[in-house]
Amino acid sequence: MKRTKHKNINGWLIIDKPKGIGSTDIVNITRRLFDANKNGHAGTLDPFATGVLPIAFGEATKLIPYVMDGSKEYEFTLKFGSATTTDDIEGQITQSGSKIPSIDEILAVLPSFIGQIEQTPPAYSAIKIDGKRAYDLARKGIDFDVPTRRVQIDSLDFLAQKSEDSFQFKVKCSKGTYVRSLGRDIALKLNTFGHLTALRRTKCSNFLLSDTILLENLKNMVYEDQRQDSLLPIETALRDIAALAVSAEDAAKLKLGQGLSPKAYDVKAHLGKVMGAFSCSCLVALVLIEEKKISPIRVFNF
Repeated sequence: MKRTKHKNINGWLIIDKPKGIGSTDIVNITRRLFDANKNGHAGTLDPFATGVLPIAFGEATKLIPYVMDGSKEYEFTLKFGSATTTDDIEGQITQSGSKIPSIDEILAVLPSFIGQIEQTPPAYSAIKIDGKRAYDLARKGIDFDVPTRRVQIDSLDFLAQKSEDSFQFKVKCSKGTYVRSLGRDIALKLNTFGHLTALRRTKCSNFLLSDTILLENLKNMVYEDQRQDSLLPIETALRDIAALAVSAEDAAKLKLGQGLSPKAYDVKAHLGKVMGAFSCSCLVALVLIEEKKISPIRVFNF
């Protein structure tokens, strides 16, 4: 059976993910909409969550690890008084308590969650236990222990009281942080129970809500050019990486996986760091700057 040929699409599409759909579903939908050969997402969002979901097309998929390693920012609403199986509103209530903390009590415990903390991911999560997804084991009623992990919380701010028992927060954190677990642990620190009723990612590495497009708007675009215009350049993911302009001859060497001599370039200030190599304003490669060599670590072919 002859394989259908799809288009070579390169760039980033930043979706404002709606509630009730998984990240992989978004990947499949956008691949069909663009008739693209290849795409993937950079940082999973649960169906319960909304917000910034970067979708990489073509050569941009080579930068997915860099985006996933970047910090994330979320806004979340925590409801006190009950715990659920999933640590969010979609699970079944497992424990209840009558205590609803005051704003002063909440503000008093937030600093204890800033910095490196130990966290236990929810039982209903994508973490693997003996090669199997935790949520698959949980759905089958199998008992298992979820290993703790160390994550970094850069900031945790109280935003507003939404109702008598619900409060809104904003967190900036490292990759691998489960905000559902953070909400649960804040409640436990206050000697009560809690679960999330809303979770929205507002920043993923270099991508912001202002970069996003609604999935429905993308579906409603009639012309292919409109969809193409919604793509961001590949190098958008490298806003915080220094650029290195290389000659056309050296660009050809990098594309072949060959290193360059650092003598021809002013890179002493970047020793041990990764730079983006450009030729004629086109991204050629990510390179590692070493004392005796400029080595390509990711090469891009357009």
